[in-house]
Amino acid sequence: MRTNVAKLSAVLTMSFCFLGCNGSDRAETPSASSPYVATTEPTGAIPVGNARQTAKTNDQITLVGHIGGSAKPFVDGVAAFTIVDPKVAYCAAAEGCPTPWDYCCEQNEVKQNIATIKVVDANGKLVSQDAKKLLGVKELSLVVAEGTTQRDEEGNLVLLATKVFLKGQAK
Repeated sequence: MRTNVAKLSAVLTMSFCFLGCNGSDRAETPSASSPYVATTEPTGAIPVGNARQTAKTNDQITLVGHIGGSAKPFVDGVAAFTIVDPKVAYCAAAEGCPTPWDYCCEQNEVKQNIATIKVVDANGKLVSQDAKKLLGVKELSLVVAEGTTQRDEEGNLVLLATKVFLKGQAK
């Protein structure tokens, strides 16, 4: 009896650890009523690196990229984050990188292949909800976002997105 209780206790402890450790890795379930989640993939998406070279302010474009580019690619309290061109390889967890979405192995390449996505409402106002919950995304999610381009003071690309499609989740 004592052995069975010990085994059951060990199994339960491992199960809770497994659920707890892996739970933070999962993407949130998007808000069912979110008008910002595209249910079908927009066509004509261009990689971030190409858009950085060709897009001008107020262009209507569709971008594709992985959420990342820093240790904290999401902006707290609002629906904004950075994406990196899919051609840039992110660091592998197997290489001992605890935050592969920061692209620590490819920092020089990230500089010319990153864009900021700001999800905006119909009036162009930044949505004040957490992007993870609003869109059901996480670090390294591959997203397709459509909207209007802007350039910040330093010439960096910003997309005022009206729709975001989750193309895939990184493992």
